Formats: sequence, C-alpha cells, structure tokens
Amino acid sequence: MNQPRAAWETEGFMSTAFRYAMCNEAFKARSFALQCRALRSAGYEGIEIAPYTLADDPLDISAGQRREFRGILAGEGLEFVGLHRVLVTPLKVHITTPDAALRERSWQYVWNLVDLCADLGEGSVMVFGSPDQRKTTGGATVAEATRYFMDGLARIAPHAADCRVTLLVEPLPRKLADVINTLAEASRLIGQIASPAVQTMFDVHNTADETDPHKDLILRYGPQIHHIHVNELDGDCPGRGNYDFARLFRALGHIGYQGWVSLEMFDFLSDPDTIARESIAYLKKKAEEARA
Repeated sequence: MNQPRAAWETEGFMSTAFRYAMCNEAFKARSFALQCRALRSAGYEGIEIAPYTLADDPLDISAGQRREFRGILAGEGLEFVGLHRVLVTPLKVHITTPDAALRERSWQYVWNLVDLCADLGEGSVMVFGSPDQRKTTGGATVAEATRYFMDGLARIAPHAADCRVTLLVEPLPRKLADVINTLAEASRLIGQIASPAVQTMFDVHNTADETDPHKDLILRYGPQIHHIHVNELDGDCPGRGNYDFARLFRALGHIGYQGWVSLEMFDFLSDPDTIARESIAYLKKKAEEARA
C-alpha cells in the first residue's frame, strides 16, 4: 500500500514541465550538427557542452565558428545550456595551485571561457567540476586551495555577470577532489562571494559525501541550485539503478525549479542514441509520477 505523502511533496508543486538536456561527450565523435540532431531527435530541448569536444584548445574557436555553432543550434531547434568539464584541456591549468603564475594563467583561461560560453548562448551556465584541476596540489592545504578557488571566482564574477553567464560551484566527493565536497560548503563559499553570477548545482552521482536526504538538500539550498545533473548514484544512466528520481522531481517541483535537468552520461561503450532515448523516457515517466 502506498504511504501518504508529506506536505512538502504535495504543496506548491510546480505544474510547468521540466526542461531536459544532455551532455554531448557521448556523441563527440560526430560533427556538432549531428550531435544536436541526435539529441533533438531523442526528445531533448538543450545541449550541455564539454569545451574540449569543440576544439583541442577551445579558445582557438574563432568568432565565425562560434556564430556557426549558434546557427546549428538554432537550425536544429536546440538550446545551449552551458559548459561543463570546463578545465579539461591539453593546456596545463590548475585553479587552486599555490603556483601564483600558473594560477593566474588558469583563471585567465576561465575568463576567456566565459566569453566562449556567452558567445554560444545567452543566460548559460559554466559547471565547475574538473576535479584534477581543482583539488589541492603543490603542498597547499584544503583551506588555502578553497581560498584560491573563492578568490578566483570572485574576480571572474563581474565579467560573468556582464556576459549573463552563471558560474556554478559543483560539490564533488572527496574521492575525486578535496575542495568543496558538499552543498553546505558550496553554499558558504557562494555566500562569501555574494554575487548572483556564482551559484551551485546538484549532481546525483557526486553526492557521496552528503549525509542528509537529497530532498532536504534540494529544499534547503534550492535558491542557490541553478542546474541539475541526473544519473544513478554509481554514475550509470537513469533507470539502470534504484535512485528515487520521482522523489527528486517532487522536491524540485516544490521549490519551483525552472533550470535544466541535464543527463550526464559516463557509459561511453553503449549506444548513445539508445541511452539518450531510454533515459529521457524514464525521466519523464518519473516526473509524471512526481505530479500524480
């Protein structure tokens, strides 16, 4: 027998449908146009892009190429959601290193990525995961590295605001990086920066260090959560595990979440077209269950 729902699960639920996007790495062997076509055909409205899939050095993408990418997006009826895996590049970058010269070059790289993000689409986001380029290194303590992270974001924030780009601090589990592991830590950092251009996001797969129920996290930090990555807790695709996506959607509906629900896929051996179709069908089914 179904248990009665708590008040938070039924009061104030947003009736608007969620917007679904997918990260593009699974399709990176295809041209950008074919990537967009595949996602639109599967039913997605948006695409989230890893910059390294566009060029070995994303900053080499010319103004003309950027306009071409925007034209392809428009032609395929797909919206640009934003960039993630932003620091994955052949260049040597590290944003929390005690090496001041390298840190400065790395934050300049981020500054230039903000321009790329804005050129691809207004109102977009940049997800700061990139554990290898963010975790402590060079003898820095966690506190020192966190301060370098905060200082860099604070310096970039006015530029991001001018470009209508939102920088998102992604909490990562300690097994990946030791700088900002929970939404509580992300929230404190965001509060210290105090810029609307710096917020956070929620990634199901990266919640290993959270101790509270996920619905509590969504309800508590909702105003600062500007993006959602969906996957199973082990990183598999939605529907291949037992994560309660209906409960997640109920919490998002309760806070009136209007951002993107974006599939981040880690299974690059299976057919990406099949995964794209099956995942969005499963997510939409769970969203309907949340409304029922």
